[in-house]
Amino acid sequence: MTTSSEYRTLGKRHKIIDGSEKITGTAQYTGDLNLPGMLHARPVLSPYAHANIKSIDRTAAMAVPGVVAVLIAADLPTRDRVVNSRSSAVLAHDKVLFRGHPVVVVVAETETAAKDGADAVIVDYEPLPVLSNMADAIATNAALIWPNGLPKDGLDLTAAHAAVDKGSDSGHRAPSNIHEETKFGRGNVDKAIAGADIVLKHHYTTPMVHQGYLEPHAVVAEPHPFRGEITVYTSTQGQFGVRDEVARLLGIPKSKVRVIPMVIGGAFGAKYGILDPLAAAVAWAVRRPVKIVLTRSEDFLTTTPSPAMEIDLTVAAYNDGRIAAIDAVATIDNGVFPFTIGGIVGILIGGYYKCDNVRIVCREVLTHKLQGGAYRAPGAPSATFAIESSMDELARALGRDPLELRLQNCVETGDLMGNGDPWPSIGMRQCLETLQNHPWWQNRTQEPNTAWGMAAGGWLCGMSPAASVCAVDSDGAVRIHVGSVDISGVNSSLVLVAAEILDISPDRIQLIQGDTRTGPRAGPSGGSQTTYSVSGAVAAAARVVRQKLIDVAAEQFEANPADLELRDGVVSVKGFPDKAMEIGAIAELAENKAGGSGPIMGEGTTAISENAPGFVTHLVKVHVDPDTGHVTPLKYLAIQDVGFALNPLLVEGQIHGGVAQGLGWALHEAMVYDDYGQLLTASFMDYSIPSGEALPDIEVVMVNNKAPFGPFGARGIGEPPITAGAAAIANAVRAASGARVLDLPLRDERVWKAMQQD
Repeated sequence: MTTSSEYRTLGKRHKIIDGSEKITGTAQYTGDLNLPGMLHARPVLSPYAHANIKSIDRTAAMAVPGVVAVLIAADLPTRDRVVNSRSSAVLAHDKVLFRGHPVVVVVAETETAAKDGADAVIVDYEPLPVLSNMADAIATNAALIWPNGLPKDGLDLTAAHAAVDKGSDSGHRAPSNIHEETKFGRGNVDKAIAGADIVLKHHYTTPMVHQGYLEPHAVVAEPHPFRGEITVYTSTQGQFGVRDEVARLLGIPKSKVRVIPMVIGGAFGAKYGILDPLAAAVAWAVRRPVKIVLTRSEDFLTTTPSPAMEIDLTVAAYNDGRIAAIDAVATIDNGVFPFTIGGIVGILIGGYYKCDNVRIVCREVLTHKLQGGAYRAPGAPSATFAIESSMDELARALGRDPLELRLQNCVETGDLMGNGDPWPSIGMRQCLETLQNHPWWQNRTQEPNTAWGMAAGGWLCGMSPAASVCAVDSDGAVRIHVGSVDISGVNSSLVLVAAEILDISPDRIQLIQGDTRTGPRAGPSGGSQTTYSVSGAVAAAARVVRQKLIDVAAEQFEANPADLELRDGVVSVKGFPDKAMEIGAIAELAENKAGGSGPIMGEGTTAISENAPGFVTHLVKVHVDPDTGHVTPLKYLAIQDVGFALNPLLVEGQIHGGVAQGLGWALHEAMVYDDYGQLLTASFMDYSIPSGEALPDIEVVMVNNKAPFGPFGARGIGEPPITAGAAAIANAVRAASGARVLDLPLRDERVWKAMQQD
C-alpha cells in the first residue's frame, strides 16, 4: 500500500498554486474580460413553457440608445442546425419548449443598454398545453413533445461522467415522451421475491437540484475579421467539447475555433458549453466581440440542473440477511432535451450489494422544462438515497446492525454492478470496516430526538486519454503543459507529480494550462477523471525529461548514465560530489551544444484502460425537533477510498465540499415548478442552499486502497463525497424521530408530517 512516507512531495499537504490570486480578487474570470470593441448581449427568455411564437417586434428595442442589433434565430448562422440539446438551442425558431428558452438576443455597447433593449422587445406568444410533470408526460393520451422524433446530432455529454456501459434502449417502442428505456436484469426476480422472508417496497422521490455555483455562466466570443476564425473565452469544464460544438453549429472546421478556458468560479458538472454557441453565433453575425454573462435568475431558468427522479424500489431478503432480489423502476425527468443517466442510476441501485436476482428499468422522460444535466456524480445521490434508505429499513426489519448487514452484502472487486458487468478495483468493504473501527461508531449513543445514521455510496469514475509536455529552462524552472481545465485545484496536484519525479521543489514548477490550440489533448474535467488521467501523462513527460537530464550530464562527465542520480535539482555522479550540475545548467548546455540532444523537453501520453471507482461511507449525528421537524446536523464523519491522496489538503477540501452539497440535497434544495411549467424558485431568495454556519463539524478519514492503474495508486475523488449524504441524513432522521421520509429534501414540514403518521 502506498504511503506518503515513500515520497518527498506527494502525499504531503500543499497549498493551491493560484490561491493568492483567488483570495485577493486578482484572478481573471470570464466576466472580468473586456476586449477592444466588445459588445454586451442580453437574451430574451420565454415566459412560457410551451408556446408558438406568433411575432417579434424589435422596433422599440432598436430605438434604445446604444443598442447595435436585435437578433432572432433567422439572423444567426446556426439557424439551419439541428436543435436537440440545450447547447444547440441557440434561439427558438417558431416555438418555445421550456420557460427560459432563449428567443431573442439584444446586443449593445453597454450592459445597461442591452438590458433596456431586451426589456423593450415585444414577443407575441400563443400559449400551448404544457406537460410540466412526468405523470402527465407519460400518460396514455399525452401529446408528444417531439411528434416527429428527437433529431439526433451533436455531442453526448453524458459520456464525460462515467467510464462504463450505461446501457441502451430496450428496442423499438411506440412514439411517446419516454425517449429512452434502459433495462438491466439477471436471475429470476419474481421467484426470488416470492421465496424471500422479508419484502420491502418504497417509492422515493428526489427533486430537480441546481448546482449552485457562485459564478453564473459567462462567455466572450471574438471573431477574427479576416481569417474566418473565432476565439471563445469561457468558464467551462471541457474546452475541446465546446470547440467541437461551436464548430458544428457555426458550420466551420474545428481548427477555426479556439477555446480559451478562463478561471472557473464553480461548475459541478454544469459548464459544458450552454452559452458558448449562442455567444459565438452572435459575435459571428455582428462581426465584433460579444460578452454574455447570465444573471442569477437567468442561470436558474436556462441552464441544466440535475433532473428530478422517482424510484420505485423493492428489496427482498432472507432471515439470515442475504439479499434475495432488487427490483426497481426509476423514472427520470430530463426536461425537453435528453441527458441520459438512467444507465448509471441502474448500475448503482443494483450494484452496491451482492444479489443474484436483479431487475431494473430506467425510463428517461421528456417534459416542458429545461434540460436536465450533470451535477457532481449525476444520478448517484438519487440512486443512493433509495437503496441506502431501503437497506436501513431492511436492517430494522431483520433486527440487525445496519453496518453489519452492509458488510455481509457489500460488493467487492469482481462482483456485479447493476448492469451485470464486474466492478473493477473498489474499496467499499474497506470503507465500511473503517467505520466499524472508528470511535464515533463504537461509542455512539442515542439520546432523545438525537441519533446517528450511516450510508454507503459510490461513483464509477471516468478516464480518458491525455497528453502533457515537460520542459526545463536554463534557470532551472520546469514548465508543465496540459490541456485539462482546473475546476478543483487539480493543477496543484499535477505540479507535485512533476516535482516528485524530478526531485525538485514544487515552487520551481510552472504549470501552463493551454487552450484548444496550444494545450495537449485532455478529456473534460468531469467524472472524477482529471487527476486519474492527466497525472499519468504529466508523470510520463517528467520521466522523459529526467532521463534526458541524466543522459546529457553523463555525456558531459563521461560517465555511465546508470551511475548518475538526480536529487534536489542536481544531477551528480554517485560517489563523486564534485561531478555535479544543476538542472538549469544542464538545460543551458543542451540548448547550446551543437550535435547534442537539443533542448530538454519531453512528451508524455496516457490512455488508462480501466477506471477506478471511488466508494465512501458517511456517518452523521442529527437532532430532530419534535415540535417542528427541524433537522440539525451535529457531527459528520466522511470516510472515502481515495487510493492515494497526491495532495491530502485538496482531497480533504473536495470531501468537505461534497459533504456540504450532500447536506443541501438532504435538507434544503429543490427547483419547484408549477403546473404551467413556471419555475417558482429562480433566485437564491427562493432556492435554499446550506450556509456555512449550518454545517456540522466534519471529520475526514482517507482510505488508501491503491488503484491498480492510477498514477501512484490515485483514484478519482471529486464526485464520491456527495453520493451518500442525503441517505445518511435520512437514516439519521429515521433513527432520531421514527419517521422514514421518502422524499427529498427533508424540510421541516415534511419531516413533521412524517412524524405524525408514524
